Amino acid sequence: MKPQHLLLAAPLSIIYPAVEAYVSTRPQSFVNRQDSLTKLSSSIHIVDNKLTEKSDEIDLSDGFLFPALSIEEAESIHGMPWKDTIGKSESEKPLIYMDFWEWQIDFMKETLTNLRPLDCDLDKYSYNENTDKKARIVSQCYRSDEYRKIRMTYYDAGDNTQVFNSLWYPDPQYNLPVLGIDLLAFNRKKYLAIVDFQPLHDEESDHAILFEERLKSIKDEYDSLKGRMSSKFYDETQFFSQQMLFSRFDDESIISRELFPAYKRYVDLHTKLVGETSSDHSAQGKELVLDRQGAYDTYSAERDPATGLFASMFGKEWADEFVFDFLFSLSEKKEGSPALPPMSGMGGGPPASSSHAGAKERPTHVRSSD
Repeated sequence: MKPQHLLLAAPLSIIYPAVEAYVSTRPQSFVNRQDSLTKLSSSIHIVDNKLTEKSDEIDLSDGFLFPALSIEEAESIHGMPWKDTIGKSESEKPLIYMDFWEWQIDFMKETLTNLRPLDCDLDKYSYNENTDKKARIVSQCYRSDEYRKIRMTYYDAGDNTQVFNSLWYPDPQYNLPVLGIDLLAFNRKKYLAIVDFQPLHDEESDHAILFEERLKSIKDEYDSLKGRMSSKFYDETQFFSQQMLFSRFDDESIISRELFPAYKRYVDLHTKLVGETSSDHSAQGKELVLDRQGAYDTYSAERDPATGLFASMFGKEWADEFVFDFLFSLSEKKEGSPALPPMSGMGGGPPASSSHAGAKERPTHVRSSD
């Protein structure tokens, strides 16, 4: 059970100071502190001197949703979208991928049903910065009727490094791939882009027939995004599709000319696919999808090359927890997990191992809220 679940069963004398402390960590420009406490207290009620949720405002199966905050308030946490970098930059547009973040937020609000902010441990992982090294990282999570969780993360270190990462996990009633987005820039000289419908199953051919040709028709239009992934960090035959957009490039104009429009079309198609797919509300069907989403998270967490970067900026303990408990929150950290070196430009790591990716059992510490 997550800490926020425990809070909702605690006496008011215990939870109110905790809520007050939580709100006090949010920038005053984002939301008035006392108003937040008032809104949050109005979304819960007391039974036998204990706090319980109003079912129409808090859904404990999701984790702690933000009943006190609108989408606009949630998206502006920590000043997002940023307009300038914390680091050094020679460019008039230092935040290379902020257009992607802003477009995605707008698209989610316009397209998804019952979109709402999702906490998912944001009190610990929503923001971190290293003032000495001039680097910062921000994350937000959302949920809708179509998606169990949509996580967005932006890393800003000026011209040195820019990263936009997002994962869209379909609600487990839909047996569909995860939409994965990973865009990186180093010194404004080397760029790496991955956008993919990431298959959950070892034998994905039956599922791929639903979208393979539609993705191919998009990918065919963008010659710069037809690269092949190396095996230094990942095995492209596991949890990656045949129509993955992949590119290493040194021409920044490719971002606006090809990557941005292709990314938008992949995101749009993924939401349409969810809308067109028959749902399976059976416990067995949902459990199967969650099992595979858990296997996907474990595979990804073990091989994420950014772990070393986060460790060098924010400390190893925080970085490990951030990757396993937040970025890939259904993951299980196993003994002997690969120790990846810090990400440096386009440098590689150890060869990917296939021993973990095919795991069928659901991680033992999976939290139903994520």
